[in-house]
This record gives sequence, C-alpha cells and structure tokens, in this order.
Amino acid sequence: MTPRIEVVGIDSLILRLFEQIEESNMPWLLAASERLRTVFGPALVDLVPSYTTLLLHYDLQQLDDRQARALIAQAFDNLSPQAESSGRELQIPVWYHPSVGPELALLGQRSGLGSDGVIERHSARSYQVFALGFAPGFAFMGLVDECLASPRLSTPRQRVAAGSLGIADRQTAIYPLVSPGGWNLIGRSPSQLFDRQLDGYSLLRPGDRVRFVPIERDEFVRLGGDDTPFEVTP
Repeated sequence: MTPRIEVVGIDSLILRLFEQIEESNMPWLLAASERLRTVFGPALVDLVPSYTTLLLHYDLQQLDDRQARALIAQAFDNLSPQAESSGRELQIPVWYHPSVGPELALLGQRSGLGSDGVIERHSARSYQVFALGFAPGFAFMGLVDECLASPRLSTPRQRVAAGSLGIADRQTAIYPLVSPGGWNLIGRSPSQLFDRQLDGYSLLRPGDRVRFVPIERDEFVRLGGDDTPFEVTP
C-alpha cells in the first residue's frame, strides 16, 4: 500500500489510504498507525486517524519534509493489515425515547419501521469507531443500516445535550459534551465519553467496536443520566 501524501502545514501531512468509507479500512489504518509511531519515534507530535486518512504531525526541529516522507515510505514498506482488531468491545446503554431523541419518530416514518423498529435496527449491530473529532470524546462510528441513514439537519441546533445519540448519513455518534450539532437525535446515554481521568480523555478510541444497549428511563436515571426533555412531546 502506498498512501497519497498531501501537505496541510509546514509540519503536517495527510496520508490518504482510501477513497471510500468501509469497515475494512480500519485494520489497515491501525497497522499503519502502529508502524508510523514506531519509525517516527520521538519525532512524531501527533497522529490522527480518520475514515480514510491519517493526519501526521511531526517535529520540524528533528525532521524536514524529505526525511518525514522517507520515514513514511519505510513505514508502509510491506505493510499488512492487522489480522485482528486491537480495539475493545464496549456496550453503551441508551434510553431511546422521543423526549430526548426528537428525530426518533421521524426516522421511524422515513424507514417505515416505526420508532420501535428504529431502536431494534440501530441496537442490533456493533459499530466501528473510525475517528475522534469535532469535540473531545466525539467518536465517529459506523456504519448504520442503510434504511436508517439520514442527512444532517438543514439547520444545526445551537444546543445539543451531552449524551445525545445521533445519526448523520450512515454515521452514528454520541455528543460527549453540550454543543451545537445537526445530527438526527434518537436517544440519550448516561455514559461519560469525555473524562480527564481517562487515558486520552476519551472513553472510545479508533478501532473499538460499540454496541448500544436499550434501557428504560428508570435505569437511565439510576446510571446518572439527565432525563430533561429535549423538546416538549405529546
């Protein structure tokens, strides 16, 4: 595999490995990340994986562009995908309900599954964590069932509650903090995804697999969830 290298800064390069989002990309991205960390050593400032790319930030005091590219070529020489995922399997509880997931009914109508069908379909599979971004602890996961795929809201909300679970296209994610956002919200989790006590501050890391477990409101509250309604519902 030979990545396409794009300059994004005097000390940063984008390594483009793929053109399309596929779960099969992740073993290659993880293998490449591990090899790059090894060959760059202390000259590596940061390495950020995405669905199809790696953002590599190196120390200009230790390397110039030519040397960085030589190390990248070394890292990708005879690279093989990881045979098994190095990520963890996690279960995250979610209270799927229209009072905290205002688009749950809408997705039920669009898909023809109804709200219960959306819950069943969304929680029936595990999701690959592809990347972290947008906000600390915000994990981009996929791929959701095609019948649940929905475009982002035309007008993003100014405030989305922490723990809100959403869908955008074939991605799904939980907002770790209160923030603006335009994803279709279908529930809320009591889990804390961003915590300064955690390694890397994030509960989730690229390569992890996540399954969402439906829970009732009482369990949601018992686990520390905030059941304040997002919108007034009938």
